[in-house]
Amino acid sequence: MIRRHSFDAPDNRRLAQLCGPLDAHLRQIEATLGVKLSRRDACFRIEGPREAVARTSGLLDALYEQAREPLAERALQLALVKAMAGTPPPPPTGADAPAGAEAAPAAPAPVVLRTRHADLSARTPNQVQYLRHMLEHDISFGIGPAGTGKTFLAVACAVDALERHGVQRIVLTRPAVEAGERLGFLPGDLAQKVDPYLRPLYDALYDLMGLDRVTRAFEKGLIEIAPLAFMRGRTLNHAFVILDEAQNSTREQMKMFLTRIGFGSKCVVTGDVSQIDLPKGMASGLVDARQVLAGVAGIGFTEFTAADVVRHPLVARIVQAYDRARLGDERMAAR
Repeated sequence: MIRRHSFDAPDNRRLAQLCGPLDAHLRQIEATLGVKLSRRDACFRIEGPREAVARTSGLLDALYEQAREPLAERALQLALVKAMAGTPPPPPTGADAPAGAEAAPAAPAPVVLRTRHADLSARTPNQVQYLRHMLEHDISFGIGPAGTGKTFLAVACAVDALERHGVQRIVLTRPAVEAGERLGFLPGDLAQKVDPYLRPLYDALYDLMGLDRVTRAFEKGLIEIAPLAFMRGRTLNHAFVILDEAQNSTREQMKMFLTRIGFGSKCVVTGDVSQIDLPKGMASGLVDARQVLAGVAGIGFTEFTAADVVRHPLVARIVQAYDRARLGDERMAAR
């Protein structure tokens, strides 16, 4: 399909910022949405599958509106994620609605989190479901590939709960398992030894609260970060507890962790079952929990896919390539 897309009373400055230096933004749109783009003045020629062409046309309109200022890389990437999600336009209403059409059910109100990012919101349908599971369930699982926002959104919900006094503290934990490397002896006290494993959690906190507030929260005991092994024997009341990189927990560790939850607490477990770093032959606690706890009341599961990746669009294509390779290996093994 070929469609021509143009803007009324075009602004050359905004058109230049839409296209990017040497049309870099257009090339990125082509690679992500699978279309061919060309431009002559204010008229764009879009060539590709019908659905991709429609998404590209809507994306060009959205980016043109944002192009009053130079488009930041993050803004372009988030716009591409929304375009890939293919959120349909709202149904016609009033005089534009077809005769006899029933009113569509009202969309649920968006989840608003209280962090220092006023525009923080879910970017894909699965992220919306994930946020609602965390708000509505005492225990929630977010399972999927890197870049889907599992950890960041969980930490954002924890910060929001602390800000609204829904919990008294945040507890963040990870298994201390190396990603295919051997770090050897690490000098320093306990905090310095486990810091490399927990750094991504610190980064999310700093981004959502700011360095000064995080430092004060640690001093007051409002935030605690510890390796998974140190959770045994504890009961965590009135806390928002997050287990990150849970694919590297064992079955025994997962059961131990989930039974730490106390009154007034919420627990979120995140992980990517395609990146298990446990020794060969050792079962992942996350894989086991997904099977054992399916259907248990009070527990919500959100499964993310490459379509939910909100990092650079290339990350989604990398995830898809590895998924295809894994499926090919499984078919060969089944023969």
